[in-house]
Amino acid sequence: MSFFESEVVRSEMAEISELQEEVYHNVFKFFKMTKDDKIKHVDTLQKLLNKQQVLYTRMSLSDDPEAKAMKQKIAESASMMGLDANVDMNIIFGNMSKLIDVMREQIDKTDLKD
Repeated sequence: MSFFESEVVRSEMAEISELQEEVYHNVFKFFKMTKDDKIKHVDTLQKLLNKQQVLYTRMSLSDDPEAKAMKQKIAESASMMGLDANVDMNIIFGNMSKLIDVMREQIDKTDLKD
């Protein structure tokens, strides 16, 4: 069975897709959201990031040619966005997680009322 035929992988990819859709749907509404809605949005971002990191780790550990090809496509996409082609994606995930933490701190500092 190939990497992407695994029920676990397919389930995770479906959930990632749903989370991405939710994030994209709300991203332009963020500044008009209530404090609670902003917190929910940031929690969704963190959940998405965590799932993406787990899937990336699974691809990294797999010998499946399709998983290796997908990992290469991710690296190429990162390179097109200006990142070093040899960047460690775990560093990117870590930096993104720190950014989400900063977003949380900023939300906590706001005086918005529901």
